[in-house]
Amino acid sequence: MDFANKTVLITGASRGIGAATVRHFAQACANVVMLARDAKALDGLAAEVADAGGRALALPGDVSRFADLEAAVAQAVETFGGLDILVNNAAVIEPIARLAESDPEVWSRGVDINLKGVYHAMRAAIPAMLERGAGVVVNISSGAATGVLEGWSNYCATKAAVLSLTRCADLEYAAQGIRVVGLSPGTVATDMQVAIRASGINPVSQLDPSAHIPPEWVARGIAYLCTEAGADFAGTDFSLKTDEGRARIGLPPVGR
Repeated sequence: MDFANKTVLITGASRGIGAATVRHFAQACANVVMLARDAKALDGLAAEVADAGGRALALPGDVSRFADLEAAVAQAVETFGGLDILVNNAAVIEPIARLAESDPEVWSRGVDINLKGVYHAMRAAIPAMLERGAGVVVNISSGAATGVLEGWSNYCATKAAVLSLTRCADLEYAAQGIRVVGLSPGTVATDMQVAIRASGINPVSQLDPSAHIPPEWVARGIAYLCTEAGADFAGTDFSLKTDEGRARIGLPPVGR
């Protein structure tokens, strides 16, 4: 896949799926704009991309603040001339707790990041994409969007809301050349799984680490959805938990 002359903004870019996606798009010749709260990690990743001959812009910021996303989009446009792709990856799993035992402030923070963060990024990015006449938004989804798990009331509720938001945004902007799609990767070998395993609160915490897919596979799925080959999945929740989904991006079948 070649993304030369394309500019992509990735939230939660400093680690896990976000960092893998930065590397993938940089290797595919895209201009990469990275947003996350960990400035040091972003600087290190930007240096890595530059050393490999790529172009990456590190922008410390918090998706819970609309102003940070607005500024990031403005910087992307100023630096690279526009914005073509948005990857909404930033998310938290906390609080992992039964509802009546959860901390209301931590629960609210989850909504601020997982749901409002996605809205903030799309609200900031879509006007720039309209100027371009086209664009792709990939929102990282989850099986939690359509299922329920003990101790994950916040994560399940916010991911369900993001799925609905994805469908609404695609409905509203498809005719103007912007497609919005969800990607549900299944369980991924990231720091989030460390917190989940430590909680011991539901079946996901009992999974063997070998069950989790590498974040690089998710990055491949994201890139695929940003190509014309992935256009038919606009407005849907593309899954890497099925053999069909994996086959489309050249991954081995489930369980292999």
